[in-house]
Amino acid sequence: MTMEVRIISYTPQPEVVVASAARLCYSPCSATKIMDDFEQKDVNKFLEKLLKMGHLSPFEHASFTFAVDGISRVASHQLVRHRVGASFSQKSQRYVNENQFEYVIPHSIAKDEKMKAEFDDLMVLLQNKYENLISMGIPAEDARYLLPNATTTNFVLTMNARSLMHFFELRCCNRAQKEIRELSDLMLERVREVAPALFAVAGPTCVTQGICFEGQMSCGRALHIRSRNEKEE
Repeated sequence: MTMEVRIISYTPQPEVVVASAARLCYSPCSATKIMDDFEQKDVNKFLEKLLKMGHLSPFEHASFTFAVDGISRVASHQLVRHRVGASFSQKSQRYVNENQFEYVIPHSIAKDEKMKAEFDDLMVLLQNKYENLISMGIPAEDARYLLPNATTTNFVLTMNARSLMHFFELRCCNRAQKEIRELSDLMLERVREVAPALFAVAGPTCVTQGICFEGQMSCGRALHIRSRNEKEE
């Protein structure tokens, strides 16, 4: 099953909302009129300034809701650790029957025909055992103990822009597990479609700051980016 990511809702005019919230901090203007006469070019300048200053609290005023299909429980368990400024609703294996469940095959296994065949065989066995339990009257909440981490899940998640910025720093990193990195990259693509200026400087720190915090585990991309920038200068 192919991973799918869509934005199903977001704060109207998210860039204007964020810039206006920041504008209020430095303006005598009434809060109810703070969005009046605020042109996009001025909004963009404000957002650029906020990002350079690291003043991100105004970013919390814009939220984005995603619908995600086809990721594994492995990835979803990592995702729900991001609790600050985030909300999640996930398909329940307690109430939803998982007959003939779909599953994610890791790339390292999928590229090897023999290993993929063994993986598929095990998934089919687990599917059959799960269905046998259900047919014998075992509740789904108990039969689910057989379900593997590879089982796909669907969920809706909402994050404010500041939490998303932090999420992208961690999960767009090459050190992140491949599946959640793919999810993060897709989420970044989607928010840039509706709020490009808000997420102009978003992604792993090696890209946004030229800094890597992974120490000896670093992939080396930060050094490459710094070297490239120095040559361009």
